[in-house]
Amino acid sequence: MSACVPTRATDSSRTKRIHRPHSPPPPRPRRFRIAGADVSASIAVFLIALPLSLGIALATGAPLQAGLVAAAVGGIVAGRLGGSPLQVSGPAAGLTVVTADLIHRYGWRTTCAITVLAGLAQLGLGCLRVARTALAVSPAIVHGMLAGIGVTIAVAQLHIVLGGTPQSSVLANLRALPAQLAGLAPAAVSVSVLTLTLLLLWPRIPGRVGRLLRKVPAALVAVTGASAVAALTGLSVPKVDLPSWSSHALAGLPEGPVLGIAAAVLTTTLVCSVQSLLGAVAVDKMAAARPGLTARVGRSNLDRELLGQGAANIVSGTLGGLPVAGVAVRSSANVHAGAVSRNSTMLHGVLVVIAALLMVPVLEFIPLASLAALVMAVGIQMVSLHHIRTVTRHREVLVYAVTTVGVVALGVLEGVTLGIAVAVAVALHRLTRTRITHEHDEHDEQEGVHRVHVRGQLTFLAVPRLSRALHLVPHGSHVVVELDGSFMDHAAFEALQDWQNTHTAQGGTVELTGRRAGITIAEPGETPTTGAGTTPPADADTPPTAAGCRCRPWTPWRNHQCERPPSAPPSEKSEASGTSDAPGTTGTTGTAGTTAAPGAPSPGAPSSGAAGTGGPSGHELARGISAFQRHTAPLVRGELARLAREGQSPSQLFLTCADSRLVTSMITSSGPGDLFVVRNVGNLVPLPGEESGDDSVAAAIEYAVDVLKVRSITVCGHSGCGAMQALLNSEPGGVQTPLKRWLRHGLPSLERMADDCRPWARLAGRAPADAVEQLCLTNVVQQLEHLRAHESVARALHRRELELHGMYFHVGEAQAYLLTEASDAGVFDHVTDHVTDHMDHMVDTEELRSPA
Repeated sequence: MSACVPTRATDSSRTKRIHRPHSPPPPRPRRFRIAGADVSASIAVFLIALPLSLGIALATGAPLQAGLVAAAVGGIVAGRLGGSPLQVSGPAAGLTVVTADLIHRYGWRTTCAITVLAGLAQLGLGCLRVARTALAVSPAIVHGMLAGIGVTIAVAQLHIVLGGTPQSSVLANLRALPAQLAGLAPAAVSVSVLTLTLLLLWPRIPGRVGRLLRKVPAALVAVTGASAVAALTGLSVPKVDLPSWSSHALAGLPEGPVLGIAAAVLTTTLVCSVQSLLGAVAVDKMAAARPGLTARVGRSNLDRELLGQGAANIVSGTLGGLPVAGVAVRSSANVHAGAVSRNSTMLHGVLVVIAALLMVPVLEFIPLASLAALVMAVGIQMVSLHHIRTVTRHREVLVYAVTTVGVVALGVLEGVTLGIAVAVAVALHRLTRTRITHEHDEHDEQEGVHRVHVRGQLTFLAVPRLSRALHLVPHGSHVVVELDGSFMDHAAFEALQDWQNTHTAQGGTVELTGRRAGITIAEPGETPTTGAGTTPPADADTPPTAAGCRCRPWTPWRNHQCERPPSAPPSEKSEASGTSDAPGTTGTTGTAGTTAAPGAPSPGAPSSGAAGTGGPSGHELARGISAFQRHTAPLVRGELARLAREGQSPSQLFLTCADSRLVTSMITSSGPGDLFVVRNVGNLVPLPGEESGDDSVAAAIEYAVDVLKVRSITVCGHSGCGAMQALLNSEPGGVQTPLKRWLRHGLPSLERMADDCRPWARLAGRAPADAVEQLCLTNVVQQLEHLRAHESVARALHRRELELHGMYFHVGEAQAYLLTEASDAGVFDHVTDHVTDHMDHMVDTEELRSPA
């Protein structure tokens, strides 16, 4: 214990820290540090937020300082207290229409009071932990609301762009537009056109110079350029006028009708909350696209985010600022600029405060027409073609259109309410729209079979049509009832079961099938029956076939529970194997009925041809082909026919091991025509040359690069590789078998791993579990170097027409890793989900050796 005594003299004036034995020592006080990535990200966000905050304040008709107040409070308060560390809050374009209407009706001081009340409402909702409920709102309604707000903003700011003054509503602005076009202000139009031109062309500057210039936000360049031109040419245009902060108006007591104030608070709360929560979810997706960032910042706490937004709105309204919400543009810039904590958001708020206090003379050079053009461009971007395509694909374009038109013509709250009503009506229509058809195919495999096909949800509203279709079936016939839906209520169940019992009693047979084969209807509360998914005819003596298979396409043969070899009836097989065929039995194989006991061979272990099947392995292959022809072929026949006509044009050469556990199409989510796959023992790429080369692999590489023109080559290793194990345990000399001669191509990997001058490859920040895993990782890096030695690959790399990727698949974890650093040994990191909406995260190929 004496070793634990501090060496320095004891200070009696200090308060002694006491902790219980066997408990960890108290943590040392952490020093506040700001990462360099957060500093650079905060500057990038600040340069975007400054002109946008002024422009949004101008669009609402609020004092221009109100935009700066909201930006500062959103960054500092919401950034510190919110549950989404990387989301940037501030005055949002989505609130422009709401705020402008409130200022027009109640004045600025009352609008600030409404903002405070909306913040209190958000605090209440956050305490009730109902944040997840906001995500139940259909995305079509949210996107329609934003599109309607965008149209309203664009039409209103168009008047300022043309040198005039906007009206109070969209319809009034449209009616006044012809007169405004007749009386153009050339100076204002020139400034606006210059701003829009810079805003459009700046992100599209090509080349290395363009890549450097694009680090400066386009919004800042557009406003700065227009301001400089206006000042140098002496254009007479209205400019930003920031009055003294001593005269800044703060919140006052709300004045107006109680119902009107309540509706205003409800509207502001709804728009702020939904936009902030959806923005937090989008930021989580962007953070997931950056390796390791999610583990550092964690996923967003939506209830805490609602509390943070409420606190920010209370402070902003009290200080005379605009309503605050999470902002997509600034949040996207924050993540893309490399922010790693909430410090970047808070620091951006501090920079806004400094600018508002010290940069007033500079800000007063900005023409109002330039800010109006910037905000008009933001409004146009809110009408996203990507969102329109998405809602069209999901058959919700009616909800989107009604919400958009409602927001434009009636207002935000009225438009959203109308959109919700239409969404509910569409959902009810889909629930009640059920198609029921009756077919009689005399040429079916079972002669005279009647088929009743039910497409859609089967509810009490469809019972009359179902009864009519079922009564068309003659007595004593064989019937197949196909239930192609996911829901059946009690009334429909009883009607179907009563008819089934009656038809069976009259000598007929009924076969019930559904979208999930292997599950038949059951009483509520009962366990559905499993098996072939059918009730076979009374005289049927054939076992279930692949038609009733309920296993997933990638289920290993040994784990199939739906098929048996036709050599014996099911009852005999159950008795012979000594196992039960009862539903829900785990570990059984449908082909033999055997149970996988502890210590049984793994799927990758060698086995006899009849192992686990009770019959020759050829039966497994035949049944697998039969299942493909019945279930998968109808789905892919059209795509394969197109590929047969057009030929193959894969984008990837995927070189991996021949291990049976690596299903390339599954781990890459690829389909026919996507991958040109080369598999060999150990995923080796022999060096070119007559003595050491291998014409098979070299020919595949040459064909893929020179003929198929693939754009990338991936070398994929995996855990537990038998080839690497054999290479590690190999001894010099002995009989040179074909396997030993082949594995000589892996000796450079073994030498690379043994080289003490090279750092070992790492796996997602950790060291490899053992020497075999280390060799598997090193082998991927080494084979990438071998690839570069091939002439066709070298030419394509020189022309920048080809990329090389390293990949490692951990079989036990079902986790893929990509080579992410251009280091000597290489670092493999997790493959995470990527954003697919309008804030897609694109990985810079200059930063990563193997972009995901």
